[in-house]
Amino acid sequence: MMRRTVIKSAMLIAAAGALHSPGAAAQQALGFYVLHQRTVSLTAQYWNPILTYVGRKSGVPLELKLTKTAQEGNGNAEAGAYAFLYTNHFFTPERDRLGYKVIARPAGPGIRSQIVVPVDSPIQSLQDLNGKEVAFVSRDGFTGYWLPLDALLRSKVDVKAVFTGNQEASSAQLRVNKVAAAGVNSSVMARYGRRESFEYRALWTSESYQDLCIMANPKVPAEKVAAVKGALIGMVDDPEGKKILEAGADLLKSNGELGFVAAENRDYDNYRKFYRTTQVK
Repeated sequence: MMRRTVIKSAMLIAAAGALHSPGAAAQQALGFYVLHQRTVSLTAQYWNPILTYVGRKSGVPLELKLTKTAQEGNGNAEAGAYAFLYTNHFFTPERDRLGYKVIARPAGPGIRSQIVVPVDSPIQSLQDLNGKEVAFVSRDGFTGYWLPLDALLRSKVDVKAVFTGNQEASSAQLRVNKVAAAGVNSSVMARYGRRESFEYRALWTSESYQDLCIMANPKVPAEKVAAVKGALIGMVDDPEGKKILEAGADLLKSNGELGFVAAENRDYDNYRKFYRTTQVK
């Protein structure tokens, strides 16, 4: 009950702020695409209060854009449909050329990919997965497909890929034993485990990569990009913004750092290196 009250209060604060911002309301909202790692409803619950707050503070109204699949969202972004992206799918050579600019990322040490199994699974090594079904997010997923599949290929392990659509769907299929293992984002998996009281263990863990980032379409005016960036970064130091971030962390069962920090394209160079050397085709 306490958690619902905190989340509801934060959402009401964000909505009330939007109603008292006639300058922002008069402008056409810019599309802010979020790669949803969880269900659409949970993603919307988390991001809508943040975007309402940032839109009011920056004077640049933002509208959350979600799609049924990552492929659909990526295709729209490739066509220039969104002003801002929250993703880590745009560091492939083809998408890197589109010119999206990294402006911010969640605070924290970064993310890792893992291949995980239930804690009581008889599987003890990657080799034990040979011929078995393994859950992956989609063919675009970085921590949920590219990294874990590359690790399996380098270990000469052939698995049957089961595509689930989002990170938590992979975790859920693992929890009910529909798959032998899952390739996941370690942070998302940990939060899922805490929410669902699901114990698991990792067979393999990748090196660290920066978290998903906020990227700006190169066609968005620089002053609007700077305003949105400033509002995101300043959120944790503003009592109203911090309350929204705390409600979001409670919603996701996150115990990491709050808020967003400045980021640059070069912070994601190890993504680019991976795509140049991966065995995944």
